[in-house]
Amino acid sequence: MEITSVNSFIDYYEKVRARTLRLIEIVPPQHLDFSYKPGKFTIGDQIRHIAAIERYMYGETISGRKSAYQGCGKELADGYDNILRFFNEMHRETIEIILGLSDGDLNRKCLTPPGNEITIWKWLRAMIEHEIHHRGELYIYLNLLDVKTPQIYGFSAEEVQGMSVKPE
Repeated sequence: MEITSVNSFIDYYEKVRARTLRLIEIVPPQHLDFSYKPGKFTIGDQIRHIAAIERYMYGETISGRKSAYQGCGKELADGYDNILRFFNEMHRETIEIILGLSDGDLNRKCLTPPGNEITIWKWLRAMIEHEIHHRGELYIYLNLLDVKTPQIYGFSAEEVQGMSVKPE
């Protein structure tokens, strides 16, 4: 997918974000510190990570600055309401940065954290892929806790199978 318009990108990104937010909104607050294994991200870390990377790595680098990502610990936000507020604020700030780009800017280069050049539109695409990756991890975490999770597009695989015909 090539990104050629800032406005169409934001429209698409907001739909991706809405699906992520729907999932985050059903996280039981008492499970924010759950991790499937010691030393791995907790549910709270996952949410803070999506937010902090979006703003402090992607937002900074597309602005021509170096990545300022410093991790995803509780010092950024602790407790469900604070984490959700942080998540939404980082997104709002990143959207403002993206809105400051022109469609032509999407073809400029920026630097990744190790200093590799990448076209901004490709970096924005990577930002969405990164969020979707961590959203998938959140689905697994919540399933491990037997938390009923929302379907991404409204139907489960089993429901789609039931609506489908057998191939000939």
